[in-house]
Amino acid sequence: MADTEMEIETCDALEVHEDLLKIVNDTMPEETELYDLAELFKVFGDSTRIRILFVLFEAEVCVCDLAQVLNMTQSAISHQLKILKQNKLVTSRREGKSIFYSLADGHVRSIIAQGREHIEE
Repeated sequence: MADTEMEIETCDALEVHEDLLKIVNDTMPEETELYDLAELFKVFGDSTRIRILFVLFEAEVCVCDLAQVLNMTQSAISHQLKILKQNKLVTSRREGKSIFYSLADGHVRSIIAQGREHIEE
């Protein structure tokens, strides 16, 4: 049976486990934090942004370099970089007339690595 055809099993009887629900309610993050987390993961939901991040794993680069290596327009790259920067996944610095982009921190690499591990299971 394919994964899409799997049925979700449900309990035969309605029984609420109050002790477990208390633990869950005591540890559940605030709704705003859950929303922010979901928004962060949406950023990773675009293959172009993932490709940009993979380039930045290897080197600090400018938009021209990214456009060349990914075979895209500078405008398209800039649009995706803006989203990545707004979500604090990349950072930039100016050097003369060029702006170089790099990963904001090591968390970005860890998130991608864990995602890859998960899909390779």
